[in-house]
Amino acid sequence: MQVERIWEFLRRLNPSTQSCLLAELERLELCGIDMPGSADIRARLRAELRKDGSPEGSASPSSYFFAPFGPLLVDGAPEHDNSGRIARGSLAPIWEWIGRDLLPIMARDYNDKMKGLIASDKHKEAQLAAVTFQTKVTKAVEGFLKTPEGCERARAKLAAYTASRSAFGDLIKIMVVLRAREAIAKFNEALPAKISKFDDAQVNKITAQLAAFRKTDADALPFALALVATRLKTPWQLIRLATKASRSKSAADVAATPNAIAVSMVLDQMDDKRQALRMALKNNRVIVARDILIDVYNTEYALRVRIRELEESEWGKRLRQIMDEIAALVDAEASRFPDEVGHVLTSRSLRRHDLFAGRLTHLAWKARDAIGDALSFAKS
Repeated sequence: MQVERIWEFLRRLNPSTQSCLLAELERLELCGIDMPGSADIRARLRAELRKDGSPEGSASPSSYFFAPFGPLLVDGAPEHDNSGRIARGSLAPIWEWIGRDLLPIMARDYNDKMKGLIASDKHKEAQLAAVTFQTKVTKAVEGFLKTPEGCERARAKLAAYTASRSAFGDLIKIMVVLRAREAIAKFNEALPAKISKFDDAQVNKITAQLAAFRKTDADALPFALALVATRLKTPWQLIRLATKASRSKSAADVAATPNAIAVSMVLDQMDDKRQALRMALKNNRVIVARDILIDVYNTEYALRVRIRELEESEWGKRLRQIMDEIAALVDAEASRFPDEVGHVLTSRSLRRHDLFAGRLTHLAWKARDAIGDALSFAKS
């Protein structure tokens, strides 16, 4: 009955507000915040937003506006900065802020014009209209954020549409991308569709491309690196753009290279996997959780063998924190079963690398078969 009363109110909201609310409910779900009845409300909002017969994800004024960010979006609710990536859940509240607070009249005119162009299937004209509006928004936001007071007002307004801590940071990222959109598009087009083998020749080629990009659009470098990561068959190999350019394998030397942020971005990937692992376990998707753990183990191993003195660095501290949190998730899952019953998430087969004598990973030490693994290693 309470859900019905809430729905009676929500169905009276305009589609833009409903969309923003749906995005926020999805974000909260990904954060692990359970609210009674929220699944039903989400389903009803999705159905309400598709009443006009348009399929989910179909073209809209906002989708044209945010088109340049497609390859840079990350799903989930990251609690970290996620360099070079923008949270998909931030788009709806930012769009709401633009339309209601920043440029309400221009936004209304843009929406009206775009609806006509989309209905007439005038794709090129719609793209040009979106670019024009992007330029207007960029100038308006830059003026708004010139002062600390303006920044605080923007934070406060965004807080009215989302409780996400990343929304304001994502607004800043959106401005960086819009200012460099032509350079980013050109860099993106020059990349191969897929990079199945990130060998020295490919690393050298992309390093040269990044150097040219950095000369004119240094602030947007993380987004260029994010585009490279989307092409890699093995995303953690992004760190090679930093380690190969380093004079040694020490963390300090790697940190001094032009593309050192690639290491932080790989740690972002691990943090995203931690969140995905939590969601998989929450929904009893153990096989999905197993695959995520394999990726986590392999990424941790790669970081440790390619960067020396990692533990003493800021990267090492963050890696340790991430692995501690992942270990807690695995332990909580395994503790639901009796000790004599094995669990797939503590299986030795998940770890493809045995690291002994100070090189065993944190999770390998915590796994229930760690002692057996050590004995097997000693006999080999």
